[in-house]
Amino acid sequence: MWVKLCCLLLYFLALFVLARVFEAVAWYESGFLATQLVDPVALSFRKLRTILECRGLGHSGLPEKKDVRELVEKSGDLMEGELYSALKEEEASESVSSTNFSGEMHFYELVEDTKDGIWLVQVIANDRSPLVGKVHWEKMVKKVSRFGIRTGTFNCSSDPRYCKRRGWLKSTLIMSVPQTSTSKGKVMLKEYSGRRIEVEHIFKWITAHAASRIKTIYNSEHLKEEWNRSDQYRVKIYLFANLDQPPAFFSALSVKFTGRVEFIFVNVENWDNKSYMAEIGVYKTPSYILRTPEGIYRYGNNTGEFISLRAMDSFLRSLQPEVNDLFVLSLVLVNLMAWMDLFITQGATIKRFVVLISTLGTYNSLLIISWLPVLGFLQLPYLDSFYEYSLKLFRYSNTTTLASWVRADWMFYSSHPALFLSTYLGHGLLIDYFEKKRRRNNNTDEVNANNLEWLSSLWDWYTSYLFHPIASFQHFPFDSDWDEDPDLFLERLAFPDLWLHPLIPTDYIKNLPMWRFKCLGAHSDEEMLETFPDSESDSDSENKEVFSSDREASEDDELGTSHRCSEAERGCGAEPCPCANKYRHPEPRGRKARSYGSCSSAGDREPDWSAWPPEMLHCTECVVCLENFASGCLLMGLPCGHVFHQNCIVMWLAGGRHCCPVCRWASYKKKQPYTHPQPLSSDPPS
Repeated sequence: MWVKLCCLLLYFLALFVLARVFEAVAWYESGFLATQLVDPVALSFRKLRTILECRGLGHSGLPEKKDVRELVEKSGDLMEGELYSALKEEEASESVSSTNFSGEMHFYELVEDTKDGIWLVQVIANDRSPLVGKVHWEKMVKKVSRFGIRTGTFNCSSDPRYCKRRGWLKSTLIMSVPQTSTSKGKVMLKEYSGRRIEVEHIFKWITAHAASRIKTIYNSEHLKEEWNRSDQYRVKIYLFANLDQPPAFFSALSVKFTGRVEFIFVNVENWDNKSYMAEIGVYKTPSYILRTPEGIYRYGNNTGEFISLRAMDSFLRSLQPEVNDLFVLSLVLVNLMAWMDLFITQGATIKRFVVLISTLGTYNSLLIISWLPVLGFLQLPYLDSFYEYSLKLFRYSNTTTLASWVRADWMFYSSHPALFLSTYLGHGLLIDYFEKKRRRNNNTDEVNANNLEWLSSLWDWYTSYLFHPIASFQHFPFDSDWDEDPDLFLERLAFPDLWLHPLIPTDYIKNLPMWRFKCLGAHSDEEMLETFPDSESDSDSENKEVFSSDREASEDDELGTSHRCSEAERGCGAEPCPCANKYRHPEPRGRKARSYGSCSSAGDREPDWSAWPPEMLHCTECVVCLENFASGCLLMGLPCGHVFHQNCIVMWLAGGRHCCPVCRWASYKKKQPYTHPQPLSSDPPS
């Protein structure tokens, strides 16, 4: 998790640096920055109209360029970044979707039960044509959608009773606006009563009703009273401008931030005395002033603070966020961090996506579970002071220059999703390259595994967990209270040998003890090899092949009747293990009894038992291949204490027979170690 978090932080840092590079390139090519002011005189009539449409100011009665330019100047300063965004939004020919209501409940759920938005609904009466034609309605939808106003169509033929109860006997336009200034208040429905159905007139009707919710100040005495008044609103934003009504984006934001931020419009058109404005720090108009308990902040002086709905919305959300805003932000960050697992995980492609789906499910589940107690704590009355201090911290941190850069970068990358996704993919590929390079020397099989191999291993793990969940999670050596539990016997009864054997991971084999077999006073391996010619080894290998075919035929019968060694028979000393001698096959014809390098057959050399692990039984023969232990050969012991050739027992266990060939004790289960009895000094030697 911490690796993914570090990778995500590196990605955000790369985005920040890349945005500064883009700004430098734009400045080098065009000679201006996004925060540089634009002189409206140098703009064309089309660009000026585009700016007014983005700000939500009507210009239908202004045929002259001079009048349009003055209206742009009265609404606020124009920056290069705002001009670029407005022109790009106008060129985009994306069609905005409109909702088609199916009945009363659908209308009530979306329109009347929505307390923080504006709806414009066209009602089509029975057997009547719509009030606004299809072409004009599409233009209307595209125009109002810039300011977060949602649109829909209600056809009375789908629910005629509801239309009669509402009095919608003819086609009309309905607008829903929150009635009160409190969050989640009542919603009032207003019907369009104008005769002209042009887009500009309908839009003027919408903005007039939305602006009626904003508190308007017309004189300095009223401003002084309002400025010094303290009420429930901790954050207030003032617009000082020489306009008839505030812009549409300002009115739309007042509805969106109902109960969080108070919007106040100060009309200074007919003011003679502006001395009080100078006292509170307002020296020019238009000005957007944010007043908080911490002080006054002038909106528009930092990077990305444009006079537009999108820019001011992100600014106010960072200052006065809702719990839902924080949840959405945490959801985005957690999913971005989880998707890093697609590049960090190495191996087969299917493995990457399986791990990704697992990580996404785990992270999102943990996020939702962790948010539930947070929501419960926020409802407690004792945490009001904590909530206020948290908002104060947000206001302090988000009015800095660094925060304005972050907001500007967020708006830039969210308006260019292809660039955001391509940079994320490039960052992930770099992580994949370095992670693959780091793991190549450690685990080549994991890096180069194909899809079929990984699916096979996944199926083995699943079936092992399904049929034998206890065994799949216990690795030797492992100290557990289950070893001496009587449920082991019940488990063996529930899963007899006739049942499907579980597929158990073979990772425990590498933890089994291994050592070299040595004899007291034994010669070196080179001397022993010189004593025997190569022909004898060749004939022995041929005999072994013949014998192995005979032995495999009776292997199951022999091992099925084997028993555990009793404690009295364990101290066999230099003699062969009684378990091995008891179930030993007869020597096949043509096989030479080789005694070179062995201790039990020579009689003059005793095994060096000090090199053996203390919990292993003393034995001189491997019951798998029925060969004596040669001096210097590699041995391996099982948890039950029986000892075999390392190669023999590894092949035995890797073949799926996870038990001892002698006593049938599970090779992955730990057993109480056997302690060899110490002979008394008074006992006579045997």
